[in-house]
Amino acid sequence: MKQFKWIPYLAALLFIALVHCSSSTGSTPADESPTDTTFANVTNVSLSGSEGRYTLQVEISSPDTGCDQYADWWEVVTEEGELIYRRILLHSHVDEQPFTRGGGPASISDDTAVWIRAHMNNSGYGGQVFYGSVNNGFEAKKHPDDFAMELENEDPLPDDCAF
Repeated sequence: MKQFKWIPYLAALLFIALVHCSSSTGSTPADESPTDTTFANVTNVSLSGSEGRYTLQVEISSPDTGCDQYADWWEVVTEEGELIYRRILLHSHVDEQPFTRGGGPASISDDTAVWIRAHMNNSGYGGQVFYGSVNNGFEAKKHPDDFAMELENEDPLPDDCAF
């Protein structure tokens, strides 16, 4: 039976590895905030094109679970709350997080400041947004409370969720 003396050591090593992995999974460094599990968050924006006809690539991180809970659009909104452009998302992105979808053309002047935000079908607006202009760049912001919430009922709206 001497050949099995290493088993307790192996078991202890596996236990330590398991405890270490489970305690670090899902942890958030002190300088980062935890991922919101209620709203869709815009995590990156890039633009191409020219004044008045920009194409946007918008990256979104959302707590999609299927058609019961998914990011159903992203949009570009003026500081006054006017909808400039909305990109309808036709399905959930459960296994593709974060995901990027393009859209446009959006009629944006180079110096016009806009909000770029995402929407969840069951919780609405509320996650991280990007704010800025073509000339000054865009940066991540927290969604302003109660800003242009009436746009939630403005066309275009999704017809259905494919999957």
